[in-house]
Amino acid sequence: MRIVVVGASLAGLSTVEALRKHGFDGAITVVGDESLLPYDRPPLSKQVLSGSWQPERGMLRTDEALEALDTDLLLGTAAVDVDATAKMVDLADGSRVPYDALVIATGAKARPLSGTPQLAGVQTLRTLDDAIALKHELDHGPRVVVIGGGFVGAEVAAEARRRELDVTIVEMLPVPLSRGLGEQMGTVCAQLHTRHGTRVRCGRTVSGLDGTRRVERVRLDDESSLEADLVVVGVGAAPAVDWLRDSGIELGDGVHLDAYCRASAAGVYAVGDVARWFHQDYGCHLRLEHWTNAKEQAAVVARNILSPEAPVPYTPVPYVWSDQYGSRIQIVGRSTGDAHVVNESADRNRVVALYRTDDRLVGAFAINAARQLLGYRRLLAQGASWQDALAA
Repeated sequence: MRIVVVGASLAGLSTVEALRKHGFDGAITVVGDESLLPYDRPPLSKQVLSGSWQPERGMLRTDEALEALDTDLLLGTAAVDVDATAKMVDLADGSRVPYDALVIATGAKARPLSGTPQLAGVQTLRTLDDAIALKHELDHGPRVVVIGGGFVGAEVAAEARRRELDVTIVEMLPVPLSRGLGEQMGTVCAQLHTRHGTRVRCGRTVSGLDGTRRVERVRLDDESSLEADLVVVGVGAAPAVDWLRDSGIELGDGVHLDAYCRASAAGVYAVGDVARWFHQDYGCHLRLEHWTNAKEQAAVVARNILSPEAPVPYTPVPYVWSDQYGSRIQIVGRSTGDAHVVNESADRNRVVALYRTDDRLVGAFAINAARQLLGYRRLLAQGASWQDALAA
């Protein structure tokens, strides 16, 4: 059996490692559009951006460890199409790679700020090159405007404030993160920003950027403006599926998968940020852009490739974390609906909140309460009731 993995980041590499761990000794080809060896992404907005890590420290594996996996590693060459009938992957250099099983692990791409001019000083943060460029910008002490109040933008704002820079976050929602956490916990996250000197402008959208060659100003929809030397665009990420548009593989906010992470074409799977699979316990399709999901899903995909006659469903308890201003924010499960606070310090530097659906615990949120959150993660895995959670 010949296995091709398209995507050479955490999800793709973890799939390869899981395949080898399960005893597969056949041919594996890994295709990656970046020329760099596989690297970890969470440190980009943390240690790499702060300069506490040199970029090479973020590499996921040493050269020796990658060599031991015995793969044909094709870096700096993008996949441009899949012929699902012939089971071939077309590459940008004109070559074709045959497969018996294909794993799509192309991740997601940072969304640009639409309708604005191309100006220097406008950055996104998704790749190692992005992080290096953004650190260089921060080293010059700019006035910073972050567009988007999600975790990546929040971590950039936190690093800028650590450097004592002037920082404003512009968020279109009335409360940052309210779609994912609800207004109550979104407000808690907003207060974390304001306590550390970051201004937060909520309910505002960007109407334009001003500048000649370099950005000088951000114009908002209420006709106000913010002076800026650096604009960081953190308005989310889109699954990297454009190269699959003509493949016949079903798409829809990523690669559309069944409960076993199988795509609509025979022998095709997807993993990581690009994968939108059916979660049997939740009864709906999910796509998660989380480090833990990439690792856990890779293990299930590898097993199902090697045992297609007895596949197992992928039913994780989602987990995500973010480090901001010296605090760790963690979320497990599904943080939808109203939050019920079960632990809160007077200064809100420590918060634990739970989420419910009917009489069932479905999620938990914590700031600086890792051990307590771990307990709720176990309860979620057990399908605990709401009363069991409150009694814990």
